[in-house]
Amino acid sequence: MKNNITDNSIEKRINELREIINYHNHKYYVEDNPEISDFEYDALYRELEKLESERPDLITPDSPTQRVGGKPLEGFEKVIHTVQMQSLTDVFSEEEIIAFHQRVKEAVGNEVEYVVEKKIDGLSVSLEYENGRFVRGSTRGDGIIGENVTQNLKTIKSIPLVLKKEVPFLEVRGEVFMHKKDFLKLNEEQEEMELPQFANPRNAAAGSLRQLNPRITAGRKLDIFVFNIQRIEGRTFSTHSESLEFLKELGFKVSPGYRVCKSIEEVVDEVRRIGEMRGELSFEIDGAVIKVNSLRQREVLGSTIKTPRWAVAYKYPAERKQTVLKDIWVNVGRTGVLTPNAVLEPVRLAGTTVSRATLHNMDYIKEKDIRIGDTVVVQKAGDIIPEVLEVVFEKRTGNEREFIMPDRCPECGSEVVREEGEVAYRCIGIECPAQLRRSIEHFVSRDAMNIDGLGPAIIEALLANDFIRGVADLYYLHQRRDELVKMERMGEKSVDNLLNSIERSKSNNIDRLIYGFGIRHIGLRAAQLLSSNFASIDELMQAQVEDIVKIPEFGEKMAQSVVAFFKQEQTLDTIEKLRKAGVNLNSHGKRQLKDSRFEGLTFVLTGTLPSYTRSEASAIIESFGGKTSGSVSKKTDYVLAGEEAGSKLEKAIKLGVKIINEEEFKKMIE
Repeated sequence: MKNNITDNSIEKRINELREIINYHNHKYYVEDNPEISDFEYDALYRELEKLESERPDLITPDSPTQRVGGKPLEGFEKVIHTVQMQSLTDVFSEEEIIAFHQRVKEAVGNEVEYVVEKKIDGLSVSLEYENGRFVRGSTRGDGIIGENVTQNLKTIKSIPLVLKKEVPFLEVRGEVFMHKKDFLKLNEEQEEMELPQFANPRNAAAGSLRQLNPRITAGRKLDIFVFNIQRIEGRTFSTHSESLEFLKELGFKVSPGYRVCKSIEEVVDEVRRIGEMRGELSFEIDGAVIKVNSLRQREVLGSTIKTPRWAVAYKYPAERKQTVLKDIWVNVGRTGVLTPNAVLEPVRLAGTTVSRATLHNMDYIKEKDIRIGDTVVVQKAGDIIPEVLEVVFEKRTGNEREFIMPDRCPECGSEVVREEGEVAYRCIGIECPAQLRRSIEHFVSRDAMNIDGLGPAIIEALLANDFIRGVADLYYLHQRRDELVKMERMGEKSVDNLLNSIERSKSNNIDRLIYGFGIRHIGLRAAQLLSSNFASIDELMQAQVEDIVKIPEFGEKMAQSVVAFFKQEQTLDTIEKLRKAGVNLNSHGKRQLKDSRFEGLTFVLTGTLPSYTRSEASAIIESFGGKTSGSVSKKTDYVLAGEEAGSKLEKAIKLGVKIINEEEFKKMIE
């Protein structure tokens, strides 16, 4: 009897927590009006997670804990839309808006009311609910056939999994998008991981929603505005605005700030007003949508095969202005890439004053023949990032100066290189201040020197307090123990643990050190091969390109990158400091084979494995005669996939490469 009471009380508490968390999700993500702190919310969420782990039989698909994303999908199944998801006819002038109004009047009479909404620049989706519960979500596709992205849509917290009122059946249409600040942050992360950056928030939202791994989507901070009822049972409406108010009552985040207009003059005024304010919005819009409000009138107007006759989309032209390019300065990014930026005579553009703009790269400058002193045309790409579009050549005076990319890093003075086939110029200095935080984070990571207790916040604090100026300085921190203890978030025990971890890392084999240096094109596998083929760091420093390309799996580009790195003065200084600190610079020799069961087989590792680091799994594979690669190809035999596997998993699925999980891998090595 006691167990039953306990079980009943657990179930009751789980239901209470779900209700409370759903309420606060709505306040935060839909109403933008949180009532509790993040700390309080996290405590409720953790309690629910704990109780559900004790009673997994009580986990339901609409629980807030199920928003984190499930297992990676093998592909998206097709969905045939019962109600076609049509596109809109575009108009580009106020005259065209008035012409649309005339056509509407001819069909339904003079008494016409319109709803004007912001046209969110994102990805259109359908959401289906049965008895108030979210059951399926799909992309628009071609309007007739889309893709089932239900698991990914569940990760968007502004989408209600359970409606506030029960409706037998409901299908709504909405636009998934990414806020400007989240887009900029995502691109920073892409740059840091040396992955391609997204051109605009729409591309970022579309790419995120179509991830085969829902956990990647969950980390991308997508949002949605719902703007139409496609199908509904048990309820009728006379106007579109009435249906939007009903959607609000159900818990949806509806088209923001829509306005009901009684005349075409009000419509034009509202379109102008939205155009003036678009630069201040937190999200990107590419126009304004004008819809007939009466649903009866919509039926009379009907549709063509692709577009409704009762709505149009007004597209705003990209605002462009002329100004003078006063100078070009070079920014060094966290990956060492040098990006030229224009210093402009300040100009008002899309709601903000612009005085800087990106010039992308040196090839772009040459292609456009951009010179210092030119009068140029600037615009905001996607209304977010200012860019120089073109030169006004007729305004040239002859006093303009050509820009030359520096051959030395403006931050640290190290050599700048541009590899064949790449547009980017890069600084390769290991102590470059612009790259230092990222360099140290990589150096101390598990696959590199494996120094526990050095997370991003501690590294940031050490840099801010001038305790370190390069990776080698970590090995001299013991001399400043008393100062470290006084740092915020530090204490006797944590400092001693950190210093002990640093001391242990001194005895690592040099493959970890080589990988930790972050040499371009040199991953774990390449670092291990260098360690196996050179007796010490000193021997490697003396190697020439022709010596390194003899190593199997090494190409010319990889060899050149190694040689260039070890010629840098900063590299030599760092190695000398490491030597004096007692860090091992000698190779432990080649790994001994246990047997040759994986001989001739190539593995690619992706995602996070529960029981192994990537370096540990690689070492196991190599101990059985196999090899690991950093990229998937037709020659790949196995892809070992963990949690949060990304593009490598997608490519493996496309190529038909065998995919295994950790349990299958363990069986292979038993």
